[in-house]
Amino acid sequence: MTQHTSTLYAKLLGETAKISWQELQPFFAKGALLWVAPELDLVAVAEAMAKNDKGRVSAWLEAGTLERLGERRAAELVERDPQLWAVVVSPWVVFQERASS
Repeated sequence: MTQHTSTLYAKLLGETAKISWQELQPFFAKGALLWVAPELDLVAVAEAMAKNDKGRVSAWLEAGTLERLGERRAAELVERDPQLWAVVVSPWVVFQERASS
């Protein structure tokens, strides 16, 4: 991220919230849930998606650090029930595990 936070980044940050897996399940059922790897900045990913930055989004998809949530990972989330952090970038909900304090 640059030294100057963009207005869009700040807006998305303000719309990002803690959420449970149970609350995300309907979005998973619709196929509208994207998992973000822990090494990425969730809000920066959401910002790139909102700006339609195809280069960055494609690179993350190819690297597997951004992906449509699959059955295997969903089952693991049901089992572990970790704390999650999510933001809506219509039509998607992007989420990642909250870092442990």
